[in-house]
Amino acid sequence: MSFLSSPEFWIALSQIILINIVLSGDNAVVIAMASRSLPPAQQKKAIVFGSIGAIVLRVILTFFAVYLLTLPYLKLVGAALLLWIGVGLLQGEDDEEGIEGHSGLAAAIKTIVLADLVMSLDNVVGVAAAAKGNVPLLVFGLVISIPLIIFGSTLILKLMDRFPVIIVGGAALLGWVAGEMAVSDPAIAAWVAERHSLHTVVPALGAMAVVAVGKWLSIRSEQRREKLREKLQAAEKQPAV
Repeated sequence: MSFLSSPEFWIALSQIILINIVLSGDNAVVIAMASRSLPPAQQKKAIVFGSIGAIVLRVILTFFAVYLLTLPYLKLVGAALLLWIGVGLLQGEDDEEGIEGHSGLAAAIKTIVLADLVMSLDNVVGVAAAAKGNVPLLVFGLVISIPLIIFGSTLILKLMDRFPVIIVGGAALLGWVAGEMAVSDPAIAAWVAERHSLHTVVPALGAMAVVAVGKWLSIRSEQRREKLREKLQAAEKQPAV
């Protein structure tokens, strides 16, 4: 248990928890939407059993991702994926509109497990990257953060709506972890070892790039929506022929 006294352990654990909370806030909405049509007693069962199934699958996938990230060049691919996920986080692209409520307990549980599985790719890659192959850290981080997500999802979503800086911080953290992942890829590790500054410069650039690109795309998207609204309003004012 000597790893518990290591500052690096607690820093990485904090990263895992924050990544999980920021990326999984909307996953909890799936649970509510899939079970909303059930009677109250069955709603609790759907949430419990659906969440357990989703957690088990996520843990298995995360362990698999940790193994894959030990192979050459896959960390570079994973880093690019994390940068894309971070940019998408700032654009607010998550969408649960396709999740339907179910009247049957088994159908609701199936929907919860499958939807969470599909939506959890970003979580799996982010957590595996932050764990850096440390299995105790990975397990500890998942054990702490997943209950927080399931039982505190409403509070988490409200906090992220009220304090958008949480989203920005989470996106920047993904960019930082992506940079750390990239420089630790076995294919370039020896080259990076000769240039110690890259261990700080690349993660910092990753964090800044995610925030800058994400905000820029978000502003462009909002400008396009505003122009569309103006065109629709202008069309509505046109006299009918």
